[in-house]
Amino acid sequence: MKRLSVRTDEFTDSIIRRMTRISNKYGAVNLSQGFPDFEPPKEILDRLAQVSGEDFHQYSITWGAQNFREALAAKQRHFMGIDIDPDTEIVVTCGSTEAMMAAMMTVANPGDKVIVFSPFYENYGADTILSGAQPIYVPLNPPDFTFDPDVLESAFKQDVKALILCNPSNPSGKVFTRNELQTIADLAIKYDAYVITDEVYEHIVYDPYEHVYISTLPGMRERTICCSSLSKTYSITGWRLGYTIAPPGITDRIKKVHDFLTVGAAAPLQEAVICGLKFTRDYYDGLKATYTRKKDLFMKGLDDIGIIHTNPQGAYYVMLDISEFGYDSDLEFCEKLAEKVGVGAVPGSSFFREDINHLIRLHFAKRDETLLAALDRLSDIREKMRS
Repeated sequence: MKRLSVRTDEFTDSIIRRMTRISNKYGAVNLSQGFPDFEPPKEILDRLAQVSGEDFHQYSITWGAQNFREALAAKQRHFMGIDIDPDTEIVVTCGSTEAMMAAMMTVANPGDKVIVFSPFYENYGADTILSGAQPIYVPLNPPDFTFDPDVLESAFKQDVKALILCNPSNPSGKVFTRNELQTIADLAIKYDAYVITDEVYEHIVYDPYEHVYISTLPGMRERTICCSSLSKTYSITGWRLGYTIAPPGITDRIKKVHDFLTVGAAAPLQEAVICGLKFTRDYYDGLKATYTRKKDLFMKGLDDIGIIHTNPQGAYYVMLDISEFGYDSDLEFCEKLAEKVGVGAVPGSSFFREDINHLIRLHFAKRDETLLAALDRLSDIREKMRS
């Protein structure tokens, strides 16, 4: 038989989703795949129950229901501080995963080069390759995950088409400073490149850090595609509601790509979540307070156990240093961690282009009792992992 697509020759399944299956196999506390184990806001759930008896069971407008786009535009206008046209600048997608893919396919031609910061969420490299483009990786250097401006400019000099920016970042928890974003913006303008952002954790940022939308910097609105979703903000990862915000000319192209990728996001879910998009600032302050408390609880627990770890500035991920355990493979370590300790994690090597094999990623978007149960299991990790 003829050879299958060469683009996917080197693909594996998602390591993150694989670790969920391994966690389930051993009954481990799943701190690998980043989804909460607590309920979405009651107002959204109540509206979902109402919607099931209303007339929202057929296709909505391909690029998103009118009232959903209007509510989203108003919400993002408030936080971003820029005017957003719901008709010409928003496309509603099936999660931010599709938003990123649609953005990449809109921007990149086969053979184009795209800058990806490393470590990176595993989809970015795949999105680039599926678009026929070539990823150029620029390291974010631990422990603060800063980048070298000269190294970044060297990448831009290779005639790149775009840069992918995850801010706040998965898996490192980095929140890019305004100065760092200005450096990226200056280079994007100098070398005429687009910036595709992933900002799904925009409302999960810890003091004293602040999330700045790069699209709001001078000269960046016209060359930025903002990708995000409602998954993390409203604890509805299974609803798969994402979106892009971009200038009209770019959005018009994204609409066409999106139409042939998925046709449209789920109409009943778009209707059900509109009340959430109208939440006041108190909701977002409460979200920040909740995750700050969970972070503090989990970080203290890891400190008490004596495990070296990062201290995230945003998002809800922490990376543990497993050097002391002497494993050659972080994947093997994570498999044994699920089996022997009963905690699910993701091998760090799945996020790094560099040869990094001593870090694993956990997340703390869980109920307090779930986090305490995980910490209890981790308390004798040294005994169990060396037995």
